Amino acid sequence: MKNTRHFVYKLNSYVHLRLNLNNMHAPSLKDQFLLNDQVTFLNFGSFGASPRPVFEKYQAYQLEMERDPVQFITNRGQTYLKQSRTALSSFINCDADDIVMVTNPSYAVNTIAKSLNLNADDEILSTDLEYGACDRTWNFVCKNNGAKYIRQKISLPLKDADTFVEELFKGVSAKTKLVFISHITSTTALILPVEAVAKKAKQLGIPVFIDGAHVPGHIPLDIKQLDVEYYTGACHKWMMTPKGSSFMYVKKSLQSKTFPLVVSWGYEAMFPSNSHYQDWHTMNGTRDYTAFLCVPESIQFMEDYDWKSVATNSRYMVKENAHQFAEALESSLLAPLTDQFIGQMLAVEIKTSDPEKLYRTLYDNYHIEIPVMRHDDKVFMRYSINGFNSQQDLENLFMAIKDIKNNSTLL
Repeated sequence: MKNTRHFVYKLNSYVHLRLNLNNMHAPSLKDQFLLNDQVTFLNFGSFGASPRPVFEKYQAYQLEMERDPVQFITNRGQTYLKQSRTALSSFINCDADDIVMVTNPSYAVNTIAKSLNLNADDEILSTDLEYGACDRTWNFVCKNNGAKYIRQKISLPLKDADTFVEELFKGVSAKTKLVFISHITSTTALILPVEAVAKKAKQLGIPVFIDGAHVPGHIPLDIKQLDVEYYTGACHKWMMTPKGSSFMYVKKSLQSKTFPLVVSWGYEAMFPSNSHYQDWHTMNGTRDYTAFLCVPESIQFMEDYDWKSVATNSRYMVKENAHQFAEALESSLLAPLTDQFIGQMLAVEIKTSDPEKLYRTLYDNYHIEIPVMRHDDKVFMRYSINGFNSQQDLENLFMAIKDIKNNSTLL
């Protein structure tokens, strides 16, 4: 009994220590962000937020461009862009020439989907957990080509990787031309077992396209180890670069078949580089691409603030509050509380008469920024935790939920 009490005491001490670590992170890190300190910000997953040093570098690039626009856009900026792309390639482990910078993952999904040259009755296999904008892209492309977009039903809560793979590949057929899957889902905030999916698809000879919008800076990413044909990820979410900064990876053997959405000077370039893939997707008209240039500053910020520890503490806070979150909303968890399925976000299904009004009520009346999202016939609420968040932020949410349940019909 004495040993048991000692173990419980040590365990409780450890929990309090971890919670104190979370609270220690919050004040100093919160000062590094430009976020409104009157708002409880639990929605990092939607658009991220840039730290001050990264945002200041972004503004410096914009000012440099405005002072000398021709030289910046055609010369110096291209050098900065290559440096940024090289830094990113090291961060996600792939060849620098295999990624191009794009404004957002939706741009990459459109680029690749419209390059596949689908025929009538071809099939794209996916899940029923995907991001709505991507569903719409595949529906548009498939309808125009007479192909089919298969949204294979996945049972929730998730159990394990093997069960997930088995369910997904029930939707495969001789007509399947591609498997498209999120690495981390949006509305349900689940880390999917993409490594196991890629392995199974390779055995069947089916290419894989992974939507990793939430991945870089959130969980480790090793593209060479994944060995998939296509991958896209956002830098402006968990990597904290300025808005409109993402990447598209295409395996070398498929780059000549991945055509630009916008045909401009990079196509049949007068002065081609060593990569037509880079030319096609980089030289496509005048635009402010300074957000693309800030990847090195973002990586440096994460190194300066020991972001591995920040992420570990954030995941801990996510899991420690998961059951209270589910209970407050009279719901259940969507997966086991392990790093295999849960990162720095957590979502639960909720019952509400008006999701949009609930979102506005939380923001307007309680100053809490948290998404309330429709997905097919269901609604999910999702909190995101990063280094500037504290336990008090989640307590604010729980008190707001309780108050809304007591005083309205929204929950």
